[in-house]
Amino acid sequence: MNLLQKKLAKYDIPQKAIAAGIYPYFRVIESDQDTEVVINGKKVLMFGSNAYLGLTNHPKIKEASIEAIKKYGSGCAGSRFLNGTLDIHVNLEKRLAEFVGKDDAITFPSGFQVNSGVLGCIPGREDYIVWDELNHASIIEGIRVSFSNKLKFRHNDMDSLEKQLKKCKADKIKLIVVDGVYSMEGDVAHLPEIVSLAKKYEASVMVDEAHSLGVFGKQGRGTCDHFGVTQDVNLIMGTFSKSLASIGGFIASDKDTINYLRHHTRTYIFSASCPPASLAAVDAALDIMMTEPERIENLWKLTNYALEGFRSMGCEIGNTSTPIIPLFVRNNELTFQIVRELFEMGIFVNPVVSPGVASEDTLIRFSLMATHKKEQLDLVLEAIRKLFKKYQLIQ
Repeated sequence: MNLLQKKLAKYDIPQKAIAAGIYPYFRVIESDQDTEVVINGKKVLMFGSNAYLGLTNHPKIKEASIEAIKKYGSGCAGSRFLNGTLDIHVNLEKRLAEFVGKDDAITFPSGFQVNSGVLGCIPGREDYIVWDELNHASIIEGIRVSFSNKLKFRHNDMDSLEKQLKKCKADKIKLIVVDGVYSMEGDVAHLPEIVSLAKKYEASVMVDEAHSLGVFGKQGRGTCDHFGVTQDVNLIMGTFSKSLASIGGFIASDKDTINYLRHHTRTYIFSASCPPASLAAVDAALDIMMTEPERIENLWKLTNYALEGFRSMGCEIGNTSTPIIPLFVRNNELTFQIVRELFEMGIFVNPVVSPGVASEDTLIRFSLMATHKKEQLDLVLEAIRKLFKKYQLIQ
């Protein structure tokens, strides 16, 4: 083996977890993504999906994707700059911009590419990115490649944010970047307070709405709409892989900002464009979100029921107030063990362990879909109660 192979061969953590029978990743699903999935021929309740509105199997979305493939083929075979711009790209971008209350938008092949590309593109060397310590990895990646000054503030701590803003030179760009809903903790950014501080220090604001589109705001328009701060937020980012039942992402802003990003963002310029089926699925999902409000209503009924259930049994769930519910275990191996036992009981949930979070903050990420039934939720609440009591995580 050469030096590279020798170094990488030393990484054996997954092998040890497999040998211990607690490896929880890459479980192969053999069915559609629904409230029940099939793994190894066995039906399992799915409480680990980001499909908050349960749209991945909606017949209108499937039909729209099939029709797009019939018309345009399976892919674009090029970047948006060259041969990869279709009329459905342009039309969807106009619709997304209008949906989130901005002038214009551009789509990317993935949400990760949106954040890593946009933040790697703006601000510049003498400017500042001020970011929440629990931002998504895609945001952190964009910050990492940016030439700007990087200032991190404590999670949802407005005093810490203001302390960092005070360090910035008044005549330089200051971009505050936050998640609308934090993907692991499930809590919501304090957007009104963030906007207030941004105005005080002449800063700009970017909000990642990946886990809040389809959940918050009028017809699922996100946390910016929910808090009434859309016009005060400069950049609104969203993904297609959660409530919008597809793959890809977008950034929306004023026309000048989008024009600049369209001609400078490397992950946009040098990536093949979103395939037609993905775009058509998003367009159909937007139709459903606006014509079937009962989906969002049911999602919140289930969310409030689950939050009350977990709190009443004594689970530690932090500050979540969303369909993302962290069940803190605070031990890597025990987190894996509980996930394995739940799976054996026919329940799929996700472990979140270090280095994704600090080892003392390990948790089980429990998430809801609008299409879950109360009976399914009751079954899972009881199973978790039994296991958490068994391992003395609750009384």
